[in-house]
Amino acid sequence: MDSKEVVTHVKNLEKFKTNDEAVLEILKTLEKEVVPTEKLLRETKVGVEVNKFKKSSNAEIARLVKRMIAQWKDAINKSKKAKMQPQQSTQPPATQASPEPKRQDKYVSTKPRNSRNDGVDTNVYNHKLRDMVIRALYDALAKDSEHPPKSVLQSAKAVEEEMNKLNNCDENEKAYKDKYRIIYSNIISKNNPDLKHKITNGDITPAYLVSCDPKELAPEHLRKKLEEIAKQNLFNAQGPTIQRSVTDRFTCGKCKEKKVSYYQLQTRSADEPLTTFCTCEACGNRWKFS
Repeated sequence: MDSKEVVTHVKNLEKFKTNDEAVLEILKTLEKEVVPTEKLLRETKVGVEVNKFKKSSNAEIARLVKRMIAQWKDAINKSKKAKMQPQQSTQPPATQASPEPKRQDKYVSTKPRNSRNDGVDTNVYNHKLRDMVIRALYDALAKDSEHPPKSVLQSAKAVEEEMNKLNNCDENEKAYKDKYRIIYSNIISKNNPDLKHKITNGDITPAYLVSCDPKELAPEHLRKKLEEIAKQNLFNAQGPTIQRSVTDRFTCGKCKEKKVSYYQLQTRSADEPLTTFCTCEACGNRWKFS
């Protein structure tokens, strides 16, 4: 999505800011299609406009905005680090010491993997709750993993650190524990065996893991099903705040009446057609088309 299209969506957010349905459609489009760069965010002010909905009374909007902002910040920080990272020679000097184990190095254990069998000390902070969480995360991530203990411990510590940043355990212990339970249950879920490997491989960042909607952690097939259900629920719950027009140009597929109210909204890229939302005034049947 180019800057002009982003600006169009930013204007629509301001225009339809009192309509939760419209705001959700626009935010989801931005999340899906915007590739965040410092230049894009600066020129379009999209981050500023999206952030206005962070404290929305609509829980789904608030969660979506928090996830988007976290993802965009993470992408910008990665880009900055990549630019600042000095180029290193691919051929180390003959006298250079052996490198530390890397995540892609395979680690083979003859015992079931956990912090005790791996000989890992998870007492990082001398804080009972935080160290307990690190140990539990390590045990969950290490199971069936081929990553070396140091790498798994690094992943567990990074996830816990982001959890504590989001909800300081000394100030909001309940929220901290609730977030831990959600993340831990997803990691050990038999229905989502790939998640822990994505975490230890670095395919999912700790910041995203902690800030995203738990539904985003679901496996691909389940996530698609949930998205379809959410879209249908959103369509079924469309509100009356957008101005509608009544026409006889459309025929209700249910009762065949021609008294139909409708409104249009740009829910996709600017070069895509508008989406038309229709409601039969006779029987209440709803449908949409592009």
